[in-house]
Amino acid sequence: MALTLILIATLLAAGSGLPGVFLGRSSRWGQRVAVGLMASGALAGLAGACLGLTSAQDRIVVFPWPAMGDSLIGVDALSAFFLVPIFLMGGLGSLYSLGYWPQDQHPENGRKLQLFWGLMVAGMALLVLARQAMAFLLGWEVMALSAFFLVSTEDHREECRQVGWVYLVSTHLGTLTLFGLFSLWRWATGSYALLPLASEAVGLGVLNGLFFLALLGFGLKAGMMPLHFWLPGAHANAPSQVSAMLSGVVLKMGVYGLVRFLFLLPDPPGAWGGLILVLGAISGLLGVVFAIGQHDLKRLLAYHSVENIGIILMGLGLAMLGRSAHRPEWIVLGLAGCLLHVWNHSFFKSLLFLCAGSVVQATHTQEIDRLGGLAKRMPWTAGLFLVGAVAICGLPPLNGFVSELLVYLGLFRTITVPGAGGSAAVIGAPVLAMIGALAVACFVKVYGAVFLGTPRDHDPAQAHEAPLSMRAPMLVLAACCALIGLAPGLVAPVLDRAMAGLLPPGSAPFSVASLVPLDTVGAMSLALVAFAGVLALAFTARGRAARRVGTWDCGYALPTSRMQYTAASFAQIIVTMFAWVLRPRVHPPGIEGPFPRAAGMHSHVDDLVLDRVLAPVGRCVARWCDWIHQLQQGLTQHYVLYILIAVVLMLSTLLPIDGFLSRLFAR
Repeated sequence: MALTLILIATLLAAGSGLPGVFLGRSSRWGQRVAVGLMASGALAGLAGACLGLTSAQDRIVVFPWPAMGDSLIGVDALSAFFLVPIFLMGGLGSLYSLGYWPQDQHPENGRKLQLFWGLMVAGMALLVLARQAMAFLLGWEVMALSAFFLVSTEDHREECRQVGWVYLVSTHLGTLTLFGLFSLWRWATGSYALLPLASEAVGLGVLNGLFFLALLGFGLKAGMMPLHFWLPGAHANAPSQVSAMLSGVVLKMGVYGLVRFLFLLPDPPGAWGGLILVLGAISGLLGVVFAIGQHDLKRLLAYHSVENIGIILMGLGLAMLGRSAHRPEWIVLGLAGCLLHVWNHSFFKSLLFLCAGSVVQATHTQEIDRLGGLAKRMPWTAGLFLVGAVAICGLPPLNGFVSELLVYLGLFRTITVPGAGGSAAVIGAPVLAMIGALAVACFVKVYGAVFLGTPRDHDPAQAHEAPLSMRAPMLVLAACCALIGLAPGLVAPVLDRAMAGLLPPGSAPFSVASLVPLDTVGAMSLALVAFAGVLALAFTARGRAARRVGTWDCGYALPTSRMQYTAASFAQIIVTMFAWVLRPRVHPPGIEGPFPRAAGMHSHVDDLVLDRVLAPVGRCVARWCDWIHQLQQGLTQHYVLYILIAVVLMLSTLLPIDGFLSRLFAR
């Protein structure tokens, strides 16, 4: 029943955008039909995923594939775990688009958005269900190409076309790497079936080759530093519900690939787990540092995706170290933290992107320094963004705290073990603490500049609260964040079931609930909420009217919006502290003469990989290849000559040159 429901949901998602293709560009009926089909598919998929998480048996179905043999499609608890955010965000994002991207207001791209949204959800579902390499690659490519068309929704904008091109190149580099991975897998195992390898089935050299190909191919999709270069631009320029899906779900397909594939390989060396842990620490720390230096709201959230992928990889690295050291408690804590943060990040990051979309729709800008004072006009959006901000900072009583706590406890358990175990705690725990502190500073900056204070450059009268079709998905995601944070004991059996097929024999005594007092954590979170509620009631009961003054008054008789901290000025100290890696480009105001003209200051932080490495190298290669344009004169006779030369060169390879040379030298 679980697999049947999931396959039905996948078909409904894939076909959800088709009816709109046959209707008018400005007709909203196509969009409404797409939302209805997507919602039906999401409900069926979530029901199937819940059955898969509670079922004790895995279901496998064989589809005949004449070209590549039989393709295996199946659902187990790990697949069901990743299907939950796929179908949840598939349904919520489609509903959100009714208010954010109505088709009658976007006739030029509304049908494309609905069509490829459904195909992307279906591709991810197929990818997660696949138990054979060819079926996996089919789902992977459907997801990747659909995401390209969604990122390029506003292809009339040059910047959107550029980031779409960068995404297309990067995703195909990842796909080509996966081709190499599965080709090596087929050579080593004799089959494309994704089944666990037996010990001593292949040598260490082949295992290392499989590991590094998997890390590169899946790491590109996950946005792991320094393979993240496609991510900030794509998230910033896509429609907000697409940004939420990219960050909350699509990146996790890379994590799923890593978890699924690495646990098929036997006897992992300790260096594998150490490398993943170090890469996770680098991604987490640099991701949040680069986020602090951003002025674009969605680009800032994109770098926080890199940060949270780093936290997920730290949990995965800890689990791999546990496999190498034969410590099942490390595996349980690391893998549980990794998987739970997959869910948590899907919830709070999608919530933040949807809130950002509400801000963009109301103000028509995503530049943080042009915003301000939106909490009065948009109280729902401000409150829900605050929920997402607290969750992403890993603060109680919300869900981000629980998953990071699991990773912390796993790292602390390695302190007493010499070698790689102790190094993991020395590297991971301080970095994770620094990531949390910097995330708090970043979101204090964002929330204060966007929602508090007074309006800066936008017209406050035009700002309006999002419609119900946009608020409802945000409320669902906020409720998920609160539920896991206040009742974390509910997810412990789900995590145990998802990890059951990945743990080594003899790990039965270890479970999440036996290693972490989640019920106590939930009780403390509830107590914290109750204490905050009592304080709020106490202040309300005092009934003392507050004197209204201008924000940041500071004794000025006529304060203006320019007398506020901007996001750039608030973060200046931290940006200066990390200037050795951020290398901000600051353009100070030029003030000259006794009556200077109006001037301003602005700064910009380039991406570490795309702007500083890949783009300069690309420009150099383009300059070196300029001479090729001399051959492209547009004259037909020149192209005929090129063809003739190529044919002569190919025919020359058929001449018996070796025999002629041997007879010549024999003389």
